[in-house]
Amino acid sequence: MARRAGRGGREAGEAREMRQARAGAAQRRSSRGRRMLGRVAARVVAAGVAVAALAAMSGSVAWAAERARGDDERLDAGLRDAAGAIAASASASMSASPPAEPARASAGAAACTPSWPRWARFKRDFVSADGRVIDVGSADERTVSEGQAYGLFFALVANDRPAFDALLRWTEDHLAQGDLAAHLPAWLWGRAADGALRVLDANAASDADLWIAYALLEAGRLWRERSYTARGALLAKRVLDDETATLPGLGLVLLPGPTGFRPARDAWRLNPSYSPPQAIRGLGAHLPGDARWARLAASVGRVLIDSAPRGFAPDWALYRPDHGFEPDADTHGASAYNAIRVYLWAGMLDADDALARPLAAHFAPFAAHVAAHGAPPETVDATTGAAGPHDGNAGFSAAAVPFLDARGERALADAQVARIARLERETASGYYANVLTLFGLGWRDGRYRFAADGTLRVRWSEPCSMPAR
Repeated sequence: MARRAGRGGREAGEAREMRQARAGAAQRRSSRGRRMLGRVAARVVAAGVAVAALAAMSGSVAWAAERARGDDERLDAGLRDAAGAIAASASASMSASPPAEPARASAGAAACTPSWPRWARFKRDFVSADGRVIDVGSADERTVSEGQAYGLFFALVANDRPAFDALLRWTEDHLAQGDLAAHLPAWLWGRAADGALRVLDANAASDADLWIAYALLEAGRLWRERSYTARGALLAKRVLDDETATLPGLGLVLLPGPTGFRPARDAWRLNPSYSPPQAIRGLGAHLPGDARWARLAASVGRVLIDSAPRGFAPDWALYRPDHGFEPDADTHGASAYNAIRVYLWAGMLDADDALARPLAAHFAPFAAHVAAHGAPPETVDATTGAAGPHDGNAGFSAAAVPFLDARGERALADAQVARIARLERETASGYYANVLTLFGLGWRDGRYRFAADGTLRVRWSEPCSMPAR
């Protein structure tokens, strides 16, 4: 009996010690959790997202610690989830004029949500199973951050959340060191000289970063997923902090990346196609607390128009405060595979966008060339307006379709659609031509629209009557 009593005493003592140890561990985890949540909250505050909901959600720390049950990795995940919820709730509650929520799909709307065969083919031909968009045929088997960004946008338009999540996961893991909130994605990944697949250039590309942030914020709204919203807000803040500059005489503009685009003290190298007005406006609609989006939107018209004196956008341009825009020393005013997107963005603007008519009028020479030659030019000297000897590929025609439609030149746009079909029967298009075609024909088919404030309308969230323009 004594031995049993002694054993019971030891067991009771051990139980008390275990309870005390567990309590101490829980207290340490809770304390660690509060510190981590505080750091995340500070980052959210830095992003311009108010955290008035913090007090209401203070129980999130205890919930995360309980969910983790002593596993540090799961504790981190729980706290990240809680922080995402806090960020989204605070943003939603404090925004002065948040974007309108999409209508809940009725049974009829759900029934008429169409498949998108072109997106399915793009995934089959260019997207790996783990979410990497591959420029098939490139010598280094490259992936560019732009491709990941566009893939996210198309997955959202297609209501393809599994693809969206795979693309996002690959982008974050391979291009952003595992954390898009802390790192801008590297722009180039592929096969190195030693045969390994890895980041080949760690500099970022601001157009990709802009579209990723836009896709995340719109995905958060359309799919009602707070973690997308939080990540999109933090990435958007990083774009403003690291990839913009105030240029004398021009205002706040988007630089092509964080480094390498100021060749002289009084000169900046810009890429007009990196500044889609609707995406910039849309980010401002989601994040009205940061006035820099409005400043960026205010300068984009001048960047697009003043850099194109002959009505053809250049791929790259140099800006000097004393001289304005002039030809870039590396590309000499060439208008080609970058610039074609300027007409695409212009054509997809809402009719009530303040830039819709000015851009349609300014780039009339591009439309005139298509009318005279039956196709967009592959290259143009933007300083003289002289076109090169070759027509653009099917992607160029697709990029022209929304622009021609916006100008009321429907028959000319129809002819470009027919040209696309003919070229695609003759030869397979590459990655970039397919991207342009997804944008241009997806818009033409009414699969998506940009509202006047830049926010996204998608067919699957709208009544079936959403029109094509």
